[in-house]
Amino acid sequence: MTSIDEGVGAGRTVRVGARDIYFTEAGAGPALVLLHGGGPGASGMSNYMRNVEALARRFRVIVPDMPGYGRSSKSIDRTDPFGDLAGAVGGLLDELGVAAAHVVGNSYGGAAALRLAMDRPETVNRLVLLGPGGVGTTRSLPTAGLNELLNYYTGTGPSREKIARFVRGYLVHDGSAVPGELIEARYRASLDPEVIANPPLRRPSGPLALRTLWRMDFTRDRRLGAVTHPTLVVWGADDKVNRPAGGRVLAETMPNCDLYLAARTGHWVQWERAELFNDLVAGFLGADS
Repeated sequence: MTSIDEGVGAGRTVRVGARDIYFTEAGAGPALVLLHGGGPGASGMSNYMRNVEALARRFRVIVPDMPGYGRSSKSIDRTDPFGDLAGAVGGLLDELGVAAAHVVGNSYGGAAALRLAMDRPETVNRLVLLGPGGVGTTRSLPTAGLNELLNYYTGTGPSREKIARFVRGYLVHDGSAVPGELIEARYRASLDPEVIANPPLRRPSGPLALRTLWRMDFTRDRRLGAVTHPTLVVWGADDKVNRPAGGRVLAETMPNCDLYLAARTGHWVQWERAELFNDLVAGFLGADS
């Protein structure tokens, strides 16, 4: 959304390697990074609009636009997208002088958070994963919601109808609760010419497609069981993008992983059940505060 970060923290851009990363920062205390999902028109503050103010009362909240989204550079390494995103987030922490942070990730951002914990475990304190991507993704066909996301820029291209169908039909349990202003803002953001020409999230193709898919499935990575960070997995019981069964897989594989299944909730727990989410996160992370 174009103006959601106005009045909530301060936004700026830093150089991380060859890319510019835009982020908003608010509050003081232990560092807490919020990583957004990968749907069309997504950005950090638009995904966490209902959470930053509450969490900033206890934490130094850092909300980046991940590479490929919002006001950040649009380039992505498509051969290892989760690894590339994790590298960008780790690089941002380095630039900000943050040795370690709590990391919250929704969907695509959840996959980036988990990969960061694998690649640079010393940079992560506690993890909160919201319906993360990459859990069993090569072992079954994509969900209807994931297909909707991946098809947004194909065929006839972006449209208000497509974005409304995706957000109201797949991100939340009750689509009638999503205001038209949110749909319009996501639609406008999805029209960035750089993104239309090179969407950041799309089906792997070419001779390395299978290798890329395997890299994007944490259940094929032996390091998953060695992620010892205290982790809270929150999954909407009615998630139509990433299957809620993934929560059980993570809880049974990661040695310090708790699982919370939110009833009558879709993929966007942090928006649809904001008060519940804010309380869960503050309580879980507060153990180290």
